[in-house]
Amino acid sequence: MKFKSKFLMLMISFATAFFISACSGDQAENAGKESSGDHSSHANMEHSGSGEIPEGLKNEENPAYKVGSKAVIIEDHMPGMDGAEATIVGAYDTVVYSLSYDPTNGGLRVENHKWVIHEELKDAGDQPLKAGDEAIINTDHMEGMKGAKAVIDTAEQTTVYMVDFTPTDGSEKVTNHQWVTESELSSAK
Repeated sequence: MKFKSKFLMLMISFATAFFISACSGDQAENAGKESSGDHSSHANMEHSGSGEIPEGLKNEENPAYKVGSKAVIIEDHMPGMDGAEATIVGAYDTVVYSLSYDPTNGGLRVENHKWVIHEELKDAGDQPLKAGDEAIINTDHMEGMKGAKAVIDTAEQTTVYMVDFTPTDGSEKVTNHQWVTESELSSAK
């Protein structure tokens, strides 16, 4: 009887150790996926959008890439974006921000998220914000973004584009993606 009890306790110990190590491995893997500063931090991003633009956003009168034209995305905010051919859906003149914030849903801190535009910040005023300023995000490109307190990392007055594209990794077509900056596009060949 003692042998059976010891054997059972040993098996339970092994099973518990295996379960704990498996769980901690998943957490470490997921922490890396949501880590800041790289395209993988966009894992929970709403890649396709409704096409609605924020109130007060102005069309760019003379964009480098006209609405309806094609361009190649030369940035990788998310997998399959770099090298994808995009169709320009909209071109807007605004201030674009990269920013860092703690999601309202308790997720890991997002560092250097690209991009949120001036019109997507709550009560941002008429003047552009600058690096180090704080703002409340009033858009939901990603889960836990809307209502989050953010710190501005960079600010740039530029043309931003809403685009449609098919990712190079074979995943589903993305429509009305917000935002790609002019410097992240190249002429289509």
